[in-house]
Amino acid sequence: MSRVPSVPDRRLLLKGALAAGALAATPTVAAAAPAVGAADPSPRKAAPFVNPLVRNRADPHIHRHADGFYYFTATAPEYDRIVLRRSRTLGGLATAAESVIWTKHETGPMGAHIWAPEIHRIGGKWYIYFASAPAESVWDIRIWVLENANPNPFKGTWAERGQIRTAWETFSLDATTFTHRGTRYLAWAQHEPGMANNTALWLSKMADPWTLTGPQVRLSTPEYDWECIGYKVNEGPSVIARNGRLFMSYSASATDFNYCMGLLTVDADADLMDPANWSKSPVPVFTSNDTTKQYGPGHNCFTVAEDGRSDVLVYHARQYKEIVGDPLNDPNRHTRVQKLGWNADGTPDFGIPVADTVTNQEVAS
Repeated sequence: MSRVPSVPDRRLLLKGALAAGALAATPTVAAAAPAVGAADPSPRKAAPFVNPLVRNRADPHIHRHADGFYYFTATAPEYDRIVLRRSRTLGGLATAAESVIWTKHETGPMGAHIWAPEIHRIGGKWYIYFASAPAESVWDIRIWVLENANPNPFKGTWAERGQIRTAWETFSLDATTFTHRGTRYLAWAQHEPGMANNTALWLSKMADPWTLTGPQVRLSTPEYDWECIGYKVNEGPSVIARNGRLFMSYSASATDFNYCMGLLTVDADADLMDPANWSKSPVPVFTSNDTTKQYGPGHNCFTVAEDGRSDVLVYHARQYKEIVGDPLNDPNRHTRVQKLGWNADGTPDFGIPVADTVTNQEVAS
């Protein structure tokens, strides 16, 4: 999602969407789901799937856990709740029961714009990172964290661990976390005071799942034309480590058909906290495609197929180019998955967004 904290009249754009389908304001615990089983690392044949995988769910995040389940969460178009699904197969997420595990507050912090949740398992607990704003100031968006100690994230209580405190109290969102050689990092998007853009990409080490420690470094700002259409945006980072390098994908420009993905690369032996060690692709790596009729692909994550080895690209896109009104009011960004390829030089090959007519496609070749 391209977000613009500096334009006051955008506060009115989502009024109708937020009113539609609003849920109860009290945080809730989802209905019981089947018990989480023991670790299940055994590989399976990659199952077929059909795109769109999950309709009307943007900013998707899929976590494949050691219990053999895929856990799915994403932005609901009403921007008022956090949802969770799970399935033993990627394709099964399409019809898996969806539970509401948390709803926005009626007033105060975490009262509006519930965006881009991610679910992670850290230190034997479940964590969800998401963006939200006060109900009374809906563009003062910040990053927040939920924690659940129950082995089954559909049970137990999702405790509110509070806001992740960054260097400034400015527009910030799209947090993701990863570990590299024993150190946990947080990557996110934030507006830097004095900078003539909407958001840049930032990186910090973490003292615990909700606390940053040490310096916070800027890895990328919108600089190329394709990053600055509509809005100057770098957001939605996601990391995959392969072939002696770490690759950080991200999304750029407005959330219409101009939305696209870029890529940062760093050597696995390098200091991740030195921005000079990261290189940036001068061209986008994943864009809208008129032939396949997929538009605005972005805000991705990475997972693996059921065989345990085939990399999978997870993202959202629309099935049409022209949008009536503001793109953030359009609910038809659907979750999609397809195989992530690899080039001969060890870099990821994103390809093009596959067409909806490509059905029952196997992720693994």
